[in-house]
Amino acid sequence: MRDLAHQLPLRLATGAFVLNSGLTKRGADDAAAKGMHGFASTAYPFMGEMEPQKFARMLATAEITVGAVLLFPLIPEGIAGLTLTGFSAGLVGLYLRTPGMRLDGSLRPTEQGIPLAKDSWLLGIGLSLLIDDAVRIFYRWRG
Repeated sequence: MRDLAHQLPLRLATGAFVLNSGLTKRGADDAAAKGMHGFASTAYPFMGEMEPQKFARMLATAEITVGAVLLFPLIPEGIAGLTLTGFSAGLVGLYLRTPGMRLDGSLRPTEQGIPLAKDSWLLGIGLSLLIDDAVRIFYRWRG
């Protein structure tokens, strides 16, 4: 229970943010779906073969799932952390692979890249949950 207490604000804030993003994307019209799909396809060309509406539904479902996993307190922090880390790694990859998001030769974002660069905090939170779980398991195993 102590583990949950210090993680609760982190999980609630992040989970609510990601869940809201997914719920917002759920009803994406054709123009919004094409925009999301085109942006993702630039960084991840294999997604170019997917229909834009199918991509938008898949992205919305992924965000809703990640948000729900974080918000549901009975899901262990390791699983929540792994879920968030996997999802956010894709977002950070989008930032790193999309032209114009970073200053030349740097990880620093351009003005256009700031919204994507901010997704790095999701990766940090996911990794923190994973590390917290690993440390807890290690000390429990060690005795």
